[in-house]
Amino acid sequence: MPGTRKQVGATGVQTVTISFAGFNRAWAAWTADRLERRGVTVVQQRWDPPVEVPLEESLRDLTLSRGRVLVILSDWYFQLGPRSHEEWNRALREVVAADPDRFAAVCVTTSALPGATSVLAAADLTNVGADEAERRLLVRLGLPTDPFPEPVDARPGIRYPADTPEVWGGVPRRNTRFTGREELLSKAYRALQDAGPGAGVVTLHGMSGVGKTQLAAEYVYRFGSEYDVVWWVPADRRALYRQKLAELAPELGLSTGAEYGERLRAVRDALRRGEPHSHWLLVLDGADEPEHIWDLVPTGPGHVLITSRNPEWSEHNSNLVEVPVYDREESVAFIRRRAPRLTPAEADQLADALEDLPLLLDQTAGWLNDSDMSVQEYIGLLEGGIDQDVVKVSADFPLAFQTAWSILLNKLKDTVPESVDLLRLCSFFAPGSIPVRLLKEMPPGELPEQLSGLMNDPLLWNRAIGQLRQYSVVRLESHESVADEASSGESLYMHRMVHQIIGKDMPERDRQEFINVVRRALAAADPGRPTDTRLWPAYAEITPHLKWADVLRSTDPGVQGLVLNCLRYMYLSGEYRAGIKLGARAMEAWRELLGEDYSRVWDLRYHYANLLRAVGDYAGTEAIERAAVDHLRAERGPQDLEHLRAASGLAADLRGLGRYDEALNISSWILGAYRELLGDQDSRTLNAQNNLGTSMRLLGRYEEALELNQRTLEARRRLLRPRHSWTLYSEINYATDLRLLGRYGDALSLQNQSARVHRLVMGSDNPQTLRAEHNLALCQYRSGERAKAAALFTRVLERSERVLGEDDPLTMMFAASQSFFAREHADIDRARDISEKVVAGYVDMLGEEHPYVAGTRANHALILRNVGERDHAHTLLEEALADLTRAVGENHPWTLGCSINASALRNLVGDPESAAALTDSVITRAVEVLGRTHPLTLSARIAHAADLRGLRDLQRADKVETEALGDLAATLGEQHVHTVSARSRNRPYWDFEPQMI
Repeated sequence: MPGTRKQVGATGVQTVTISFAGFNRAWAAWTADRLERRGVTVVQQRWDPPVEVPLEESLRDLTLSRGRVLVILSDWYFQLGPRSHEEWNRALREVVAADPDRFAAVCVTTSALPGATSVLAAADLTNVGADEAERRLLVRLGLPTDPFPEPVDARPGIRYPADTPEVWGGVPRRNTRFTGREELLSKAYRALQDAGPGAGVVTLHGMSGVGKTQLAAEYVYRFGSEYDVVWWVPADRRALYRQKLAELAPELGLSTGAEYGERLRAVRDALRRGEPHSHWLLVLDGADEPEHIWDLVPTGPGHVLITSRNPEWSEHNSNLVEVPVYDREESVAFIRRRAPRLTPAEADQLADALEDLPLLLDQTAGWLNDSDMSVQEYIGLLEGGIDQDVVKVSADFPLAFQTAWSILLNKLKDTVPESVDLLRLCSFFAPGSIPVRLLKEMPPGELPEQLSGLMNDPLLWNRAIGQLRQYSVVRLESHESVADEASSGESLYMHRMVHQIIGKDMPERDRQEFINVVRRALAAADPGRPTDTRLWPAYAEITPHLKWADVLRSTDPGVQGLVLNCLRYMYLSGEYRAGIKLGARAMEAWRELLGEDYSRVWDLRYHYANLLRAVGDYAGTEAIERAAVDHLRAERGPQDLEHLRAASGLAADLRGLGRYDEALNISSWILGAYRELLGDQDSRTLNAQNNLGTSMRLLGRYEEALELNQRTLEARRRLLRPRHSWTLYSEINYATDLRLLGRYGDALSLQNQSARVHRLVMGSDNPQTLRAEHNLALCQYRSGERAKAAALFTRVLERSERVLGEDDPLTMMFAASQSFFAREHADIDRARDISEKVVAGYVDMLGEEHPYVAGTRANHALILRNVGERDHAHTLLEEALADLTRAVGENHPWTLGCSINASALRNLVGDPESAAALTDSVITRAVEVLGRTHPLTLSARIAHAADLRGLRDLQRADKVETEALGDLAATLGEQHVHTVSARSRNRPYWDFEPQMI
């Protein structure tokens, strides 16, 4: 029983923390008032624990407060989250039952609560008057219940929540599913409380369906106990507003005649004077046209709360509180209250599809709760339109979404019909942010008659935008100054579902005319140079709108050129997946519309193949490019520029497939053809020279690759600009060649500067920037800057996984480096995990015979060696060596490096003779291919010395080692990590690095 509990204390200042759901704020305020009048220090703490935090932990956090915790029990307290009764019972038994004297409770609901709430021994405050409720509260807290003498000049107490204000009228019933909005409620409350006399006016404004009326109603129920008069007035029409406000006269006890005008004047005068009540709240619901009623808004000591789609109330002495859509957490909580059968993940899916608009969440979740359809199926159904058959109207949102918007559109047609035309134009841009300035920036030309006035008359244009903003159909998103906001109209924001309704409600004749205008506007906005990184923001703005303007069905050359430029931009900027989707749809549409052999279709094939190649579909792109090469050579001859472009793509496909000799032959011929046709300094010739350098590198011909890439870099710096993306790409190539030749200092210096410029020019997440930073990490690693390399390897891999995905060729290349770095730096478990994924990924993408599979298996064998699986490692490494020899030849640096590792494993399994013979052979071949002082040759010499020691041939071993150490010191430096390691007789190893194609 409450009386048997430990008392808070009968004397002195006590502290009580009141824990309450926001829905029960009025009870918390009244309780705090009653306790504070008796000298108790009170802290009010709204209860809204994060869903991801265990309930037990949130309850324990309450005990960190001083004094007793008084919980106001209601349905809402237990629904927040929402949480099940089972969760609550477990938490109450674990936390409250273990320390019952810290907790007390009062109950303000008659609904069934979790059974374990009995541990709180709550005092029941339902169905009793204020005096009895206060007595029960005091008894539960162990405080004296003697009557408390009120000072003569005491402030009026807060109204008992169960008592309605003396005057109460027109207020909608409370929405028991009301969710969140705590910050908005607090903001509105503070704005009204802080306003001076006669200035207490707040307007809740936002688009239709965002929940302005629900928010105003909740405000009334939460704070209504602070008022003597609460009067709700529909304000969408002046006459109705006058009538409903006049009906307040008899409720205030005003003696007037029966005429509305007289009553209205009496009401306004009484409110202004604050007689007979100074604490009044007037709610004007749906006041979308302030110019019609602003002169009738009362002034005085009370407060006025307005709901409106129109932000122009700010011009009539009202504070504006914008009501946005729900944030995602609120959406999920609301949906799960409306449709308890949905999981949090399903609720999140639905909220995302409907962009968190409360009215739609209510009506769609209500429909879903009565159906067994999956959320995914339902979302697909909604794409066909939000009609009456797929929503369920509730009393809280009594007007169907489509009906509400149809009414509004009809109203717009009657007032400013041009605003509807502008809306219809917007429906051919993507929903969300719509760059309407592109329409204004179109070059002069033929326009449909009904649009020419809108587009050519600035006053009419601004009037149309102003009307749409007035009804919150769109939101202005201008980068101009606030003062110029009304006229700039740079971009508008339109909700996805509003966009859908407008798109459906359009005559077919208008549809074709309007879509052509938008297509021409997008084409006119094409900067024309997708290779220029400075223009990428313009392409980023244009590309989302291509689908909605159905540009693939246009025969306009300008629109087709825009599609091709956007595909090129997507390739260069790393938007591969989106580019592939657009390319696939364009291939299908243009083949049907233009025919297989139309010139633009060949252009499209080239860009589409580039995107597919970027994600590793080399076999698919080879088929596309080979068909193009064969056709164009037969139709136009081998010197045709489009044929050469297709052949360049084919060479890249062959490089991706590991067919390096074939790629080299084609690349060499292409470069010669371009030089003959265009000269040495044309950008296409330089691209061909760049590609030939790549083929050289993949064949291990590093000196030749370096010479080609140096010439390409110098020419691009001279002909393009130092910060052009192709110039920066050449810097990566040249620095890579320097590193592979062992010129680590030179490579590091160039790549360090280049990576910094990449981040500035192309952005941190661009694939080319990731390549630059990855090569920088390798330069740091080979130069001995291990700590810097460790951090950069990790950052690059994490960003690539996030931006490109785990199966992307670049991500796998970066992961291979992360794995061999982790192997050598005490994280063998991570190294093994990554390595296994890399090998499996390359097998899936490239097949068992590809040199990258053999190379990464060779790396994996070193991990197996380190964890003690010597026999498995030896077998795997010998297989990798055979595969590399077969794929790239015995003299390729990859084969030579793998041989160094294989010799170490042969020693470990007891075959030192074979090990020594292998390293001896490697030295001979490496000297021929790379030179005597190349790091790989030096590693082979150090390894051979170790093998000779294993054979007890110490004299030869010492001689080989001494010479090798001298060359290491002369080449890399006395203190280089490789020199120090060799001097300590640590056997060298070789890491396979997948290369760019």
